[in-house]
Amino acid sequence: MAAIGTGRDEGLSRGIGTFGLAAATVNAVIGAGIFSLPAGMARAAGPYALVAYLFCAVAMGAVVLCFAEAGSRVPTSGGPYGYVEQAFGPLPGFVMGVLLWLAAVLASGGIAAGLADALAHFLPVLGGALPRAGIIVGVLGGLTLVNLAGARIASRLIAGATAVKLLPLALFVGVGLFFLDPAKIGAGVAPDAAGVGRAVLLSLFAFQGMETALGVSGEVANPARTLPRALIGAMAFVTIAYVAIQMVAQGLLGAGLGASKAPLADGMATIDPRLGLLLLAGTALSLAAWLGSDILGAPRMLFAFARDGFLPRALGEVSARKVPANAILVHAAIAITLAVTGTFEELVVLSSLAGCALYIGGCAAVWRLRQRDVALAGTPVRLPALGLWVVLGIASMAACIALASWTEIGGLFAVIAGSVLLYWAVRRR
Repeated sequence: MAAIGTGRDEGLSRGIGTFGLAAATVNAVIGAGIFSLPAGMARAAGPYALVAYLFCAVAMGAVVLCFAEAGSRVPTSGGPYGYVEQAFGPLPGFVMGVLLWLAAVLASGGIAAGLADALAHFLPVLGGALPRAGIIVGVLGGLTLVNLAGARIASRLIAGATAVKLLPLALFVGVGLFFLDPAKIGAGVAPDAAGVGRAVLLSLFAFQGMETALGVSGEVANPARTLPRALIGAMAFVTIAYVAIQMVAQGLLGAGLGASKAPLADGMATIDPRLGLLLLAGTALSLAAWLGSDILGAPRMLFAFARDGFLPRALGEVSARKVPANAILVHAAIAITLAVTGTFEELVVLSSLAGCALYIGGCAAVWRLRQRDVALAGTPVRLPALGLWVVLGIASMAACIALASWTEIGGLFAVIAGSVLLYWAVRRR
């Protein structure tokens, strides 16, 4: 197998800086879900939705710290795939890579389909099968062309798109704070244990996505410093944003929040109907911006697999623009297929659970990497109390998996088992 940090990333240009990677991470995490998530949180946890957010923020904070040190030690294409592989060997690394890419491509298909539906909300004529497919192909195809032009160009576009995407959210919080009713924040029916568990899973899904952005680690400049700074800064921003958005939504809609299909737009509409329309437009922009981050990071997983001999060599080739063009095209084609057919919908929860398993592997890997003093790109970050963050990260992710149904948990283990069989089949061949 190719040495991590050398042969795998050969030919790639390390041109992504701290701001570009942080923007891609924020964009990957704050997706279109935040425009509807507050309602789901209110239905599940009622007045305790903010508590569920804070629980997940603590859990994900531990995971982020582990990934920050691991990334500074093993800055390679595929992100967590490289951490686990370097720590425990090629088989566990391959399983983590499959989970990472599968979760990303399923989410990409879902977001693309959601974008088509959002546009159809404005123009019902776009709701037919053919116009819907045209929107999906057009958006994903256009973003693919941008990524084929170079990682630096794509990261700059995403940075700009993220800033624009965040404007409606900033407007919602900035204006809503002056109109919310503090008494409404605690309104709603107290949930049972199952409701709280569901809210935790929902908020955890909202916090996931950093692993996709880390797929481009092999193209990050000065990775030992850039990766930790970008990751920690981005996730701190996300936590503050989520809590603020949920608080304002509850303060504007109160007990009616759970019944809303477009909670942010409905909340703004209580102030001014024109503001509600602006938030609906922000939903469509958010979807497109998220897809840009996915196409920047997720195809690098296919590229890394090909470089390591698990996929056809063509997927490991680098274009004249120094990007894995074939991997980008294949990932985009699969995402388009999933979005057009809609067969991905029943796997959304499995995608979230796959992220939990991936985080467990990454947290365990960083402990092993420090023990072996692995440092492939300069002096790595050494976090204080690393053992505490490792234990907290693993325990919280295992608890989140336990909140799922037995069928969903069985599906997760089926994916893991299938990955092991695929690994051995390819190695023997």
